[in-house]
Amino acid sequence: MLIRFVVVGKIKSRGLADTVADYVKRISRYARVEEVVLKDTRDVEARLVREIDRAGERARVVALEVDGSTLTSARLAEYIGAREGDGTQAVVFFIGGSYGLPASIAKRAHLVLSLSSMTLPHRLARLFLAEQVYRAFTILRNEPYNH
Repeated sequence: MLIRFVVVGKIKSRGLADTVADYVKRISRYARVEEVVLKDTRDVEARLVREIDRAGERARVVALEVDGSTLTSARLAEYIGAREGDGTQAVVFFIGGSYGLPASIAKRAHLVLSLSSMTLPHRLARLFLAEQVYRAFTILRNEPYNH
């Protein structure tokens, strides 16, 4: 299975970017993983739509929104585990820029997910999500990371 993070906006802080890269590398032990970073320009909505179309029919789209459903780490692990078992080709996570995701993206998502009821800067949301996806894989494999 493929885990793809489609994000709007680049992380400028070197330390934060390195930490996200570390979690992406850890995820790659369990699944193929890709990051697609889009510039926050006027045509970002069209490019996000193209990324949904690129994902294909056997992918699951997860849009991160402050008013989405909240999941515990264990429930996110269950979600990812179910996708591994049901023939899903990819789970594609979308994180918007400073103004969030366009409504058209959330409407096409299979799951609208909130990481917190507080608004997070997109760069912190990326770190938080990458860590939680890594944690989900360790939960699924009963590894000691999740304690």
